[in-house]
Amino acid sequence: MKILATGRYLPEKILTNADISKFVDTTDEWIMTRTGIRERRMATESETSAFMGAEAAREALARASVSAEEIDLIIVATVTPDATFPSTACYIQNSIGATKAAAFDLQAACSGFLYGLVVANQFLLSGTYKNILLIGSEKLTSIVDWKDRSTCVLFGDGAGAVVLQACPGREKLLAFDLGANGRLHDILYLHNSNTAKANGKVLGEAGACMIMAGQEVFKQAVTEMARSARKTLEKAGLTVDDLRCVIPHQANVRIIDALTERLKVPAGKCFVNLQRYGNISAACIPVALYEAQIEYDLKPGDKILLIAFGGGLTWASAVIEL
Repeated sequence: MKILATGRYLPEKILTNADISKFVDTTDEWIMTRTGIRERRMATESETSAFMGAEAAREALARASVSAEEIDLIIVATVTPDATFPSTACYIQNSIGATKAAAFDLQAACSGFLYGLVVANQFLLSGTYKNILLIGSEKLTSIVDWKDRSTCVLFGDGAGAVVLQACPGREKLLAFDLGANGRLHDILYLHNSNTAKANGKVLGEAGACMIMAGQEVFKQAVTEMARSARKTLEKAGLTVDDLRCVIPHQANVRIIDALTERLKVPAGKCFVNLQRYGNISAACIPVALYEAQIEYDLKPGDKILLIAFGGGLTWASAVIEL
């Protein structure tokens, strides 16, 4: 497997910390100090996960010089699908004209893109498919509680996409690690109020907004991402010194700082863009990869460590070679 090209889509509307402070009891300083986030993108009603994912896909396809008709499979990682069914991937297939592609959604919360990368790689290694479009697309501003300052300031909207191609004899996914802990499902979740019922009562609170126990998520995120990253580096036979850059999940600057300290990653080797976009869940990694290629002037042969963590709980890491 190799990554031919990346693409992204970010809504035009920017919601700054100052904007949020007009309707939530908070300040720019409070948000920046605790999260490192200065602003985030906010999608309009028409900018759904499918719409944003299709736009990111079009850019990735154009940059890869691959037509939509050449795509064999579309995988979309999202926790904010346009509908329970059909899948967001099916909407995107229709939008971009990928008439020959199979399509499905994958849900592993913020780890979804890396889970999808591993799944896509298996199809490519087996020879089942040649060209795969992998997309992370999220509209998280539609599921946050705008009265809860501890969570609403964290999330934004956007999409990222990569075109993956079979690369016999030149595997570019050098190693990976996937993990989950369903026992801690209740520290970060969003219930489906239509289906999550027991004796006619909705499980959880309200059912319409994301619920997060911030401090517990913080501890689990740092611990599991560090452990997963070490496993993946060991499998690949690499150290941090061998990496061109590290792209962690863009959730909170304190999480990133704690993670890089544990892994002993030099500050200049860790790519961070959450100050511009906040946490965009499954879209974080592909959007960051897109921007890191430009800002770090990444070259063929460069090795990159990708790390993510999300509700489930789920976590994932991978080392790729460009």
